[in-house]
Amino acid sequence: MDNELWISPEIRNLETKNMDQTAQQYISGLKKAYSENQAGESWDHFEKIKHGASHEDIERLFGIYPDIPDALVCLLKYVDGTYWREYEGEEIAFYFLGSDMQGYPYYLLSSREMIEDKDMAVKYYSDYIDRKYQEVEINKKITGTTKGLKWLHFSDCMNNGGTSQLFIDFSPSETGTKGQIIRFLHDPDEFSVIADSFEEYLQQLIDKEYDFINEDVLE
Repeated sequence: MDNELWISPEIRNLETKNMDQTAQQYISGLKKAYSENQAGESWDHFEKIKHGASHEDIERLFGIYPDIPDALVCLLKYVDGTYWREYEGEEIAFYFLGSDMQGYPYYLLSSREMIEDKDMAVKYYSDYIDRKYQEVEINKKITGTTKGLKWLHFSDCMNNGGTSQLFIDFSPSETGTKGQIIRFLHDPDEFSVIADSFEEYLQQLIDKEYDFINEDVLE
């Protein structure tokens, strides 16, 4: 893909005046990927009906996650979730993100879903984090205790999150980095750190030329 990407007027006119450059580049490149995979009309329809998160919901997110990355906030101001999300009376399930799993798409959760899932990691993954299952591979950058655990669940994979979920980790181990991205994979269960920050994570998807968007997936 070309390094220089055309930025649409709509993207330039997002509510935030100083939109994160990585998020801006990411959205523009994603639009181009849809177009190059014969799904330009699908993107145009999505862009026509979607809307961003409300100021109130963004403030609530900041209240729970004061260190939420600017790039994620920018994505939410562009579209408030793509995971069975209703816009203009229409429910959509729109692939918007990827991971280190080549060719495997993910949805962006809405701001309210992120708020509702604030205790998800403790509720469902505490035994894993406490290393009660020795056969489960967990990166050493991930904490070994649920005390003070703070993960932001921002994405589910294409099969409703049953196979993989993505988190921003604000409570890493001593060898980890605050804000690192965790990818949970089910069957076999695995917790991997796939990037040291949300911006690095988006840049990885850009550098891999949005390989999760292809004609087979979009059929």
